[in-house]
Amino acid sequence: MAATTTSSSSGGGNRIWSSSLAVLALAVALVSLLSLRAPPPAAPSMADDLPTSVHDISVKDIKGNDVKLSEYEGKVLLIVNVASKCGLTNSNYKELNVLYEKYKEKGLEILAFPCNQFAGQEPGSNEQIEQTVCTRFKAEFPIFDKIDVNGKEAAPLYKFLKSQKGGFLGDGIKWNFTKFLVGKDGKVVERYAPTTSPLKIENDIQKLLGTS
Repeated sequence: MAATTTSSSSGGGNRIWSSSLAVLALAVALVSLLSLRAPPPAAPSMADDLPTSVHDISVKDIKGNDVKLSEYEGKVLLIVNVASKCGLTNSNYKELNVLYEKYKEKGLEILAFPCNQFAGQEPGSNEQIEQTVCTRFKAEFPIFDKIDVNGKEAAPLYKFLKSQKGGFLGDGIKWNFTKFLVGKDGKVVERYAPTTSPLKIENDIQKLLGTS
């Protein structure tokens, strides 16, 4: 009788062990199934850090004062990275002056940002740049603080502009006098290559101003 009892106990233990293994296998299968169905965590997007319009951005003027671009809400903006010693300098400043004189009373603002990232063609200090622009090129439109437009130290404004309108062979600014046309709502409408003369943009400016 003792042998029979031992055999019966052993059989019961095997059944319990088998049941435990089955439950464990079912749990593992369920966890695996849930992990396959669960969506992967969303990767952080750089776009989340970007503003929704130019009007959300602040910059510094040529004297280092903070300027909120929301001050230009309702204006059409032509934003240009400028340099004083570039082969495109004379023609661009001349034509930018023509556009500003013609349309400033109708709602156009030209915002010029000196940049020394292209062949070192804007090497001066802010004071030197301001003097050159005002005396030599007779510019009446606002000149802002010298900035980087490419790389890790690129100004937030240019990070935004490039994110909205990429260029040929990548988003990076290729040279001095790249131009961005911005609508009255602060949204980037168009991007123009450095070799596009300002007067060739006139029709697009007129359309945004509602004067065409």
